Amino acid sequence: MNDGTLTVTDMHTGGEPLRIVTSGYPELPKGTTILQKRVYVRDKLDHLRRLLMFEPRGHYDMYGALLVEPSLPEADLAVLFMHNEGYSTMCGHAIVALGRYAVDTGMVAAQEPVTTVNIEAPCGLVVASVEVRDGKAGAVSFESVPAFLFAADRSTVLEGFGDIRFDVAYGGAFYALADCGQFDLEFGRNRVRDFVDAATALTDKLKAEFPLAHPDHDDLAFLYGTILTDGGDGAGGIATKNVCVFADAEVDRSPTGSGVTARLAAMHAKGQLAVGETRLFESIAGSRFTGAVARETTAGPHPAVIARVGGRAYYSGKAEFMLEPDDELGRGFLLR
Repeated sequence: MNDGTLTVTDMHTGGEPLRIVTSGYPELPKGTTILQKRVYVRDKLDHLRRLLMFEPRGHYDMYGALLVEPSLPEADLAVLFMHNEGYSTMCGHAIVALGRYAVDTGMVAAQEPVTTVNIEAPCGLVVASVEVRDGKAGAVSFESVPAFLFAADRSTVLEGFGDIRFDVAYGGAFYALADCGQFDLEFGRNRVRDFVDAATALTDKLKAEFPLAHPDHDDLAFLYGTILTDGGDGAGGIATKNVCVFADAEVDRSPTGSGVTARLAAMHAKGQLAVGETRLFESIAGSRFTGAVARETTAGPHPAVIARVGGRAYYSGKAEFMLEPDDELGRGFLLR
């Protein structure tokens, strides 16, 4: 098998990588929805995800973006997200990077002081606001799809950890939210591996025992991962720390845009956050996002919010990748 050359531009947002495919993918069926495109790429082209995300070209925690033809008329571009396990429905750090990328490459004409970039994701339309000064794109914030608290103050018994209390919230993807102190963990004291093991244990338990539902589409109703927090609320300029462990135990280096959105929705639903109030979120790598509830809305039967999350993305390189016909390891593998 030889699928030719794949070209990419690499960026990172808060330390979390984003590999943007710029050429080399086969053309996808036209006239299909973004969720249908997601299914097609998963079922027909998954060997390319493995080639780009896995070793020897990527690594266990690599993340990617494939730009596709939009199905929403108001969208400037559409994107499918990929990672070590498959294809997610929303990715905030990728939206921040793609907002800047769209302005820098001329996909959307730059307008000062703010350029709006409408990005169609599998979860729906996400509106990015890109700061532009002297023709150069800078920080990016975005408003995603309606986010809501799905389940509050639930508990489960985890082997080795005991009784664990958690929330489940949706921010473009579903996350379990839990205070890391319940696992006897503390940011700055414990290894990243300890957080991964705890978060994965909770994710696996809830996937098996806790059914989810989304009012828009069944394809959105899956638990993407667990976010362990320090129990803080990000008020008063003091950042609340969290780590998001998603997909197949992949660790987000950024504060996680969709995860921050889910946290904001949960905090607002619990009366801990007013509309327009800004909070500060810090990742396990030390990078920060701002977050606020822009306005209230609904999502089917759920009271919901539109959150605004902001961060900064940077370029890290460009590459051309290829696969020689007899290179079995070159098809992709993972070690951890």
